[in-house]
Amino acid sequence: MIEANENCKVALITGGNKGLGLEIARQLAKKGVHVVFGSRDLVRGESAAKTLQNEGLSARAVKLNVTNADDSAALPEFLSREFGRLDILVNNAGAMNESHGEWQISTVTTISEAELRATFDANFFGAVAVTRALLPLLLQSDAGRIVNQSSILASLLMHADPQSPIYQTKPFAYNASKTALNAFTIHLAYELRDTKIKVNAAHPGWVQTDMGTDAAPLRVQDGAKTAVELALLPHSGPSGGYFHLGESLPW
Repeated sequence: MIEANENCKVALITGGNKGLGLEIARQLAKKGVHVVFGSRDLVRGESAAKTLQNEGLSARAVKLNVTNADDSAALPEFLSREFGRLDILVNNAGAMNESHGEWQISTVTTISEAELRATFDANFFGAVAVTRALLPLLLQSDAGRIVNQSSILASLLMHADPQSPIYQTKPFAYNASKTALNAFTIHLAYELRDTKIKVNAAHPGWVQTDMGTDAAPLRVQDGAKTAVELALLPHSGPSGGYFHLGESLPW
């Protein structure tokens, strides 16, 4: 295993122990970044870290349920103690309205308030809490990067256009929570505009994961590319944007 050192960038990927999170971590680690998996189940997180270690890559795991305030609050001390730094935060953890199993069912009028709140907790409030907890560490980095894993389904412009390919895809809780995450991206980028931190939203595409299912056209390796690119932006790169594979998306 490649060990982290004082010159090695450190990245935390929430929801990182499988699917897109695992592949984002793998691609970052291959570029010399020490990756930390934030995982609700620490055993699964450590198993994912072991997978990368067996590939000769540098990885660790930390218990992190983004909806648990104590988990978020414990992150700065853990990262400071173990690595003395944080350079990259990928807010990848998220949830679909799983109880119905079909996106089209979770409409404005059919979703329960409990399911709506749970989806916002996972996709929006969790990301805000983790980011706020880690901002002091990220501000110490020479190239702090925050990547919010969004979706094309967050685009209000495309949802309002009857000619849009997503016009009829309206799982309310998921879409609205990701739209809120986009707003967070814009506001945070503005607030940090005079710092070295860059904040952007990524649309991975429709990817073959547990959420995307095998019907998706993109391999997980391709779905991870946008987040990885935004995590490694140069000083001249954008901030406050919404991207898929290098192309800007309409808000």
